[in-house]
Amino acid sequence: MTATRIGVVGASGRMGRMLIEATLKDDLLALGAAFDLPGSPAIGKSAGELVGMASDVLVTDDVEAGLKRIDCLIDFTRPEGTLVHLELCRRAGVAMVIGTTGFEADGKAVIAAAAKDIPVVFAPNMAVGVNLVFKLLDTAARILNQGYDIEVVEAHHRLKVDAPSGTALRMGEVVAAALGRKLDECAVYGREGVTGERDPSTIGFATVRGGDIVGDHAVMFCGIGERVEITHKASSRMPYALGSLRAARFTAGRKSGLFDMQDVLGLR
Repeated sequence: MTATRIGVVGASGRMGRMLIEATLKDDLLALGAAFDLPGSPAIGKSAGELVGMASDVLVTDDVEAGLKRIDCLIDFTRPEGTLVHLELCRRAGVAMVIGTTGFEADGKAVIAAAAKDIPVVFAPNMAVGVNLVFKLLDTAARILNQGYDIEVVEAHHRLKVDAPSGTALRMGEVVAAALGRKLDECAVYGREGVTGERDPSTIGFATVRGGDIVGDHAVMFCGIGERVEITHKASSRMPYALGSLRAARFTAGRKSGLFDMQDVLGLR
């Protein structure tokens, strides 16, 4: 079996290094390219050197040229950069796995349009465990559909720039859909002052930012005399990397289409 050749954007970043390490350890994948911003100290270095492993792939800032050496690009950067890389992938016919969060509706529309030409896996969270939680939340919401108040609580490191997290929002969307609601019509983002009694039709969100928390998410179904919590806690970024590589393998042989991790894991 021919190994799927992977390209990693943001090679010197935390997720980039995790992706490089996980790719170099995977027998079904091959690291074909590693990219970083112009002027980064990592430019010209071996990608393996960034993670203490051997690799003859050198980090470059020329994404367009590097796409010729890969089958799938994995991007966990910022929306504006990801959309630039997406257009380059579309032109080159290279699949893309997008783990970037914080897209507005226009950006999501651009991703959907590009997926008509290339395979794209776009998900708010690539961890396999989190995507299992999405499935559990759908089941829980359908059963606990009366008499339970629903709250989503998430915590991340101090450097995260968007809130609530894309994962928390997706959790809210899953629950809302299971209840026959639209999240943008029932979400409450934070509370302060005299808020009055809680509207039972709402889904509340609370956000914590601090330290080096990788990512904690909990959805609480609060009833009278009991509380059901479905929780996921990440102690490292490796689950995101491993899920992304699973998504990259999923794109092999596909010509086009917009997918998420539910598709990758066969949870539809």
